[in-house]
Amino acid sequence: MIAEPDLASGSVQATDGVIAAINLRSTLAQSWNRFWQAPLRPGMAESVIEQEQLNAQFLGDLGAFDRLDQLASHLLRVDPDSARSALVDAQIAASTHRFAYARECLSRATDRGCPAIAAQRLAMSIDQACGVSLDALRKRRLRLAGQSGRLEDWVPLGALLADLGEFDDAERAYCRGLGEYRDVSPFAVAWVCFQLGMLWGERVPQAQTGRAARWYAKAIDYLPGYVKARVHLAEIRLAEGRGAQARALLVPALASGDPEVHWRLSDVALALGQSAEAQALSDAARSGFERLLARHPLAFADHAAEFYAGSGNDTRRAFELTGMDLANRPTLRAFEKAHAAAIQAGEALEAANILAAARQRWGSTPAFRQSPLAAIAPHRESGHAD
Repeated sequence: MIAEPDLASGSVQATDGVIAAINLRSTLAQSWNRFWQAPLRPGMAESVIEQEQLNAQFLGDLGAFDRLDQLASHLLRVDPDSARSALVDAQIAASTHRFAYARECLSRATDRGCPAIAAQRLAMSIDQACGVSLDALRKRRLRLAGQSGRLEDWVPLGALLADLGEFDDAERAYCRGLGEYRDVSPFAVAWVCFQLGMLWGERVPQAQTGRAARWYAKAIDYLPGYVKARVHLAEIRLAEGRGAQARALLVPALASGDPEVHWRLSDVALALGQSAEAQALSDAARSGFERLLARHPLAFADHAAEFYAGSGNDTRRAFELTGMDLANRPTLRAFEKAHAAAIQAGEALEAANILAAARQRWGSTPAFRQSPLAAIAPHRESGHAD
């Protein structure tokens, strides 16, 4: 059990989010210039990676993944045999969900003597993303967060506890991270608020959308350019019948180029009776997702599948993409999405096989007992799974 955090004010002081975003873009340009001038300078590549990942995660600049691939390729050309190049390659591969390749790179980095703590942290992230040895990982993350007291350790613990179905403890971990935070960057604080929104809006068995909306709104307060927070809050507002509010949230995020923004705006336009605009936006979303899938299929298979299962109106494509995602990272959520896509695509036998595999891998866990898969009778879809 995680102790209750002491958050007297319920908020954390942070730098203005608009200024922080401007500063990030400026610093990132400078970091790239320094990298190209001296790619082997200690910490230079690592700074670019950290800043580009912030740029993609928060500001929706998904071109960051292409640029990071270029960084890894360049570093491997100029320094092919070092532990550092292998570790950087592993970090970038993990960021685009190429987990098998990331493990290979990490093994090379370890063999070449990379810092143990860096290798261990990346290995934990990959295991967590793939749903591997989560009980053992829970103990390690709890110990690490307790020792360091850093937000950067409490938040992954919170995400892991959510994966395990321990939702109240997940909330405590997230809030503990906020309570321990002593920096002024709005990125970290907005990240925790977003995770809390996801926890109560999407992870718990019965969504608490009002609670989730408050956390998403708080994330946007800290970081107005936070694209994913705007998208998720807009979904809630549209479901509440507040189409104009949903549109107001999404329009400022269009410049990011994230196809999910076009997708959700298409849904808003359709709800408002603007069918021509809805179709144009849906076409833009489809083109955007397919461009991303052509370059980084594993990173965007899950989000693209949600689009195609919904207003993208292509259940076969959704079924294909969820299968790709499940093969890459057999988490319980991936099983749930793949099963739903199989049912929607009329693939009853495959749905039964997915359910059987999910029961075999996850059936003994508390998380599975809270999953919608637990309520489905074995072999119900097709009569058998053989």
